[in-house]
This record gives sequence, C-alpha cells and structure tokens, in this order.
Amino acid sequence: MTTRQPSSNRLQEIDALRGIAALMVVLFHFTSKFDELYGHVSAPAFALPWGHYGVNLFFMISGFVIFMTLARTREPADFIVSRFSRLYPAYWFAVGLTFGVTAWLGLPGKTVGWGDAILNLLMFHSLFKVPNVDGVYWTLLVELLFYAWSLLAFRLGLLARIHLLLAAALALRLVYFVAAQAFGIDLPWTLSQLLILPFISWFACGIMVYRLSHDSSTRGLDWALVTAAVLTLGITESPFLGALAAALTVLLYLAASRRLPLLRIAVLTWLGEISYTLYLVHENIGWAVLLRLKAHGFDPNVSIAIVIALSLLLAWAITRCVEKPAMALIRSRYRQRQTAAVPT
Repeated sequence: MTTRQPSSNRLQEIDALRGIAALMVVLFHFTSKFDELYGHVSAPAFALPWGHYGVNLFFMISGFVIFMTLARTREPADFIVSRFSRLYPAYWFAVGLTFGVTAWLGLPGKTVGWGDAILNLLMFHSLFKVPNVDGVYWTLLVELLFYAWSLLAFRLGLLARIHLLLAAALALRLVYFVAAQAFGIDLPWTLSQLLILPFISWFACGIMVYRLSHDSSTRGLDWALVTAAVLTLGITESPFLGALAAALTVLLYLAASRRLPLLRIAVLTWLGEISYTLYLVHENIGWAVLLRLKAHGFDPNVSIAIVIALSLLLAWAITRCVEKPAMALIRSRYRQRQTAAVPT
C-alpha cells in the first residue's frame, strides 16, 4: 500500500471550501429564506436561492476530515476529546447568545422557552423532539451521528472495510426508496434518521476523496464507491443532486490535491477559520436584526450588508475568545492526564 502523508498546511484549501459553504448558507438565509418567511420590503439586489446546498458540501467535507482525524487517532478517547473540544464550547456559547438575542429582539415563530434552550445544550436534543434554538442546529445531529458511526467502525476495527460498510448503507437507502415508491411501504423513519441514510451519499463521497488523496492502493474501488453514491442520490433524490454531488466531489478532490491555489488566499482561509461559529450564530440572530432594521425603514440591501458584517464579527470574536481557547484548554488537560497516567 502506498500512502501519501499530508503536509502541515494541506487543509487550507479544505478549510476554505468550508468557509465558502458557510457563506453560501448565510447568503441564502439573509436573502431568499428571510424573504420567504418575513418578506423584504423590496427585492434585494442579490439573492442566493441555491445557497442551502452549502450544507451538502459541509457533509462531504466532514466525511473527509473525520476520516483524516481517525487515521491519526490512537484510541477512541482521542477522537472523542478532539470532537468535543471542537464542537461543544462554541456551540454552548452560540446557544446562549442566540437564545438571549432572540428573546430580547423577538423573532416570530422561532423562539423557544428556557427548558428547551437548556436541552439544546445536548446537541442531540432533536432526538427527543425538542425544538432548536436556531434552525441550523438540525445539521449538528446529523454530524454527531456520523461521528458516532465512524467511531464505532474505528473501535471495531472495520475501517479497512469501509467500502463494504458504505455500500451496505447506500443499498439500504435504495431499499427505503424502492419500498416507498414501488410498493407504498414506509420503512421505519427513525432507523433511517439514526443511520443518516438521507445524507450517507454526501459523507461517502467525502470519505472516498480522503482515501483518494492519501492512499493509492484502492483508487478503483474508491471511484466505484463515489459512482455508487452519486447514482444513489440521482435515483433517490434527483438527477440534479446526483450531478451536484459529482461536481462537488471533483472540487473537493482538487482542493485536497492542492490544485486550487486560489483557495489559499487570506480572506478564504480566514473565512474557513470562522466557518463553524459563523454557521452557528448567523441565522436567527441575523433574522431578528433584519426584522428590526426593516421596521425602521432600512433599505434591504443595506440591512443585509449590516447583518452579514455583524455575523462575521460575531463569528470572529467567538472563534478567537471562546472556541480556540476552550479547545486548547480541553486538549491540553487531556494530554496532561494521559501523561500522568503513563507508568514511570
């Protein structure tokens, strides 16, 4: 087996793609989705009705990044601490901030009570039908489930059989589709959600891109799995989504292979750095501010520019003051405990 180890800055392009995906979702929410829910006074000069596909790119990038992380993981606790420190501190802060701002400014149809807000801190609260403090949180449960299944495969020593596992998941997705379309049988919805079957194709493409960019021994099998994932999407969702998955897979592969130097420009790498917190805090806070600006007669284009700037500023501040310090502290404490546990 021939393996290529990534260079220290290999992830710059991948992070930039994550930043672009986050910005796509932001622009979609502030232009098209806000107009659908609350209505701009007049049509904004720019809209991005397809920006929600940034979420699909997120899932694909997660497939890449999580399997890269597992390749460097010695034991399950390493992975758990890595993911917890990356996700939860910034998320907890975002939940509190979003709850406070929307309770203060108001956001019709989108606010929740104290009890639900506290349960949101779990991140997997929607498993218990608890409403989200912010609508974007639905994707975090999908991510957590993907992490859990990936960690289980790692723990059971099944990563070497990842092609077989993914092929089985894709086949099950097709079984659900055929049962519903051909026979009118609705198979268990909860099982489908727990197995993340509606999104498995996106994760599969990302995983295969990781393998293609790091391991040359199974290229044929990797591309075959990508083809299967794309075809599954084309059949179960739409030909458009299948084509989109194919295009994004090529884009991600080029980025992972460092063939897109444009992605290394400073503004895109910075956007990638703040992408997680930008995603967490933009939607409901932005909509609440947009409604206030609308009530005061602001031009929609000016209002959108203001909330974009506000979202970027908040994301930068949370990344710098909460996410990075907390992540460094948790990982440092974990390493210290590991060192102390090693017998002398």
